[in-house]
Amino acid sequence: MINFLKYRWLYFLISAVVIGAGLFSITKWGFRYSIDFTGGSNFEYQINKVVEKSKIEKVLDLNKISVVSLKLQDKNILLRTKVLDQNKESLLKKDLEAKLKIKITVLRSETVGPILGKEAINKTLIASILATIGILIYMSFAFKGFNFAFSAVLAMLHDLLVVVGTYSLLGHFFGAEVDTMFVTAVLTTMSFSVHDTIVIFDKIREYHKEQGSMDSETAANQALTETMVRSLNNSMTIVFMLLSLTMMGGSTIRFFIMTLLIGTITGTYSSPFVATPILVWLEKHRNK
Repeated sequence: MINFLKYRWLYFLISAVVIGAGLFSITKWGFRYSIDFTGGSNFEYQINKVVEKSKIEKVLDLNKISVVSLKLQDKNILLRTKVLDQNKESLLKKDLEAKLKIKITVLRSETVGPILGKEAINKTLIASILATIGILIYMSFAFKGFNFAFSAVLAMLHDLLVVVGTYSLLGHFFGAEVDTMFVTAVLTTMSFSVHDTIVIFDKIREYHKEQGSMDSETAANQALTETMVRSLNNSMTIVFMLLSLTMMGGSTIRFFIMTLLIGTITGTYSSPFVATPILVWLEKHRNK
């Protein structure tokens, strides 16, 4: 049996540093929101030759287009503006072709109103609250103790803070935007975190049934020793798949995949090194 809980101070220090960096980023830089939340139009044009960014900006100014962001990637133009109707977008495309003497192929054209963002936020908050309440109720009955449920929820909140804080850093340094796919990734991370935690807690409960005299710390170390390899093998299969998608996947899903990757890593970490030490501390406190 390996004494994993011997280094619990190190686990909490790592969590504090990662969460602290994320909270600092959220406080100082906040998030970059996609048109799903702010409303606007996204266009991706493929052109037949490379043109200067300044020339594109001049055409946009002449057409009185309110530009949020403009990026050039080889022969691709990534344009984000305030809401444009179809007629104005069509006129802009023709003007770009005429004045820059290029041929444009539309790869993406989408317009979203800001109401979608409000609905997504409200539904996400409601879904998260209901899920948390459901987890508390289910685990309290299944494990016949509130400490198990409370520890699992705290670990889930730990993973949520890690993912959200890290995404703020990705937004500041790499331009990641909060959209509906990010919301999906966050909810997926929450479910993965609880799933892995239940496996460890079930082992701890099993040892308490078999050997009633076994203290909580010994039972936890024994459970971690037996489940660690299984958890790592399970998580690594997901990590390798997500890594390949991050490197080989398209730009539209890259940050979504990276969020899932971060969530998988922190979910694997929090179950043995956050949820379990919290459970042991709560159980010892209850016994005293």
